[in-house]
Amino acid sequence: MAEIPATGLMRRQLIYAIVFIEGFCSLGAEVIALRRLVPHIGSSIVVTAPTIGFFLLALALGYASGAKVAANYPAVVARNFLISAGLAGLGLAGVTVDGLFAHLQPAWIAYLFFIGGVLCPLAWLLGQTVPILTNLMKHQRTGEASGMALYWSTLGSFLGSLSLSLLVMQWLGVSAAAFACALGLLIGTLLLTGLQWKTVFFSLATAALAAAVNLQHPVTADTAYAEYIVGNVDLPGQQNPRALWVNKSVASLLDDSQPPNYTRYIKHLRQILLDDLGFKDKEILVLGAGGFTLSHREPLNRYTYVDIDPAIREIAERYFLHEPARGEFIVDDARRFVATSERRFDAVVVDVYSSHTSIPSHLVTREFWAGTRRVLKPDGILLANLILDGKLESPYARNLLATIDSVFGRCAIAVLHKAKPLANVEVSCFASSRPGETGIYVDEKNRADLDRAR
Repeated sequence: MAEIPATGLMRRQLIYAIVFIEGFCSLGAEVIALRRLVPHIGSSIVVTAPTIGFFLLALALGYASGAKVAANYPAVVARNFLISAGLAGLGLAGVTVDGLFAHLQPAWIAYLFFIGGVLCPLAWLLGQTVPILTNLMKHQRTGEASGMALYWSTLGSFLGSLSLSLLVMQWLGVSAAAFACALGLLIGTLLLTGLQWKTVFFSLATAALAAAVNLQHPVTADTAYAEYIVGNVDLPGQQNPRALWVNKSVASLLDDSQPPNYTRYIKHLRQILLDDLGFKDKEILVLGAGGFTLSHREPLNRYTYVDIDPAIREIAERYFLHEPARGEFIVDDARRFVATSERRFDAVVVDVYSSHTSIPSHLVTREFWAGTRRVLKPDGILLANLILDGKLESPYARNLLATIDSVFGRCAIAVLHKAKPLANVEVSCFASSRPGETGIYVDEKNRADLDRAR
């Protein structure tokens, strides 16, 4: 392909192809960035909204900068694409993001470095594309030129967000999506400049670095919803103990002892269901599959797991359990399932997390807990595994427990690992109980004896 002179006019189809690549890769980078942040700071609105806001601000500043470019239009866009390819392939790599959050604390500092050093520069560079290239569309009205350029850019954004999140991330992982963005931008660079040896050299070098960095991401599996790592752990007295990490958080433990050893909270849940309540031939719903250890080698009851990630069962069976998981598996959002299901269960176990301690915000509200009550049988029980401060003194702990009580009435609370800053807190609520008025006993008006008699 011959070099395109900086002063020459580009074919309209080539301009549309370039702005399509810009839209595809810019929004794709935003989707990948949001996914990369999940293991470290979760996916709550206080994370996604600022991230999207910073991205749009950088994009707007890019539009303004591109409008000021007055010459060498293809060369400027090609340079921007090449730099953006490096930012996408290297800056969005898992090892880069993990390294930032490992070495920069508190987490908000790492977040700002990531946004300010990777995502915003990438958006600013790519935002210049449309205003720069519309200068080359000399034979069209201004409105027609900008409108068609924005059409192809937005179409690229639409297809990029869908294909990367629903196809590439699901089948190949997030690292593959980051590499795909980098590769797309490098193709755009070559389309703009032709096969100049310098451009080809830097493009190949960037592609090689991006591939190497993304292939080094040490994960067992990577999907659009979570990254999974299965590895050996040092637990004295256990045979071949291994852990399943989901988004940097230990979700399950298992070993080859007979009977196997599990995490403490799973043992506690099993004790409640099997020993305290004597469950046998019961229907148990588990929201959040984890490692499927609650039903592991437990033949007495029927388990139904609901998880939003369709890949989690195969990952758990292949790398963690080393055997088929017991129970039915349904791919669905936990809140949607409890709001729409016609089935009723003897127990509902809530164990849903998107990162270290982050329950998705739509799964902590009164409406969600009312949904869990809806799918319980009249004599059923809710068991919720929460990670809260061990003293239950934080506003989040107080408010979350109060929210559950507002639906179920007074619930039992067991704090595991009391000496740790963050502890598993097991909440047990019965469907037969109801919220009610409460009072405080004081010396002047003490109704304790009357209440006890009632």
